[in-house]
Amino acid sequence: QVQLVESGGGLVQPGGSLSLSCAASGSIASRNTMGWYRQAPGKPRELVASITSGGNTNYADSVKGRLTISRDNAKNMVFLQMNSLKPEDTAVYYCNRAPASPYWGQGTQVTVSS
Repeated sequence: QVQLVESGGGLVQPGGSLSLSCAASGSIASRNTMGWYRQAPGKPRELVASITSGGNTNYADSVKGRLTISRDNAKNMVFLQMNSLKPEDTAVYYCNRAPASPYWGQGTQVTVSS
């Protein structure tokens, strides 16, 4: 059974940092490209960062230079380090395979506000 559990979200001031974690069970992470997605209110879900099993990364232009994706293949974990956060980064963040599988976790809320 595939399970994705995201954690680490919270409320942070503009310019602050957060570290997100994703625990993936089943075969969803093994040898697959994994990604972090986000969905802001009233907007479609978007892919913001991805990482191959070999560690090659790709980022949306809106987060390039501020967000860093990483993974621990042995532990089936994916991470997202978020720095220099902006109010427009406010969203629910999800991890999933990239391209996405049908399986989604509950996500973790990130709110950037003063």
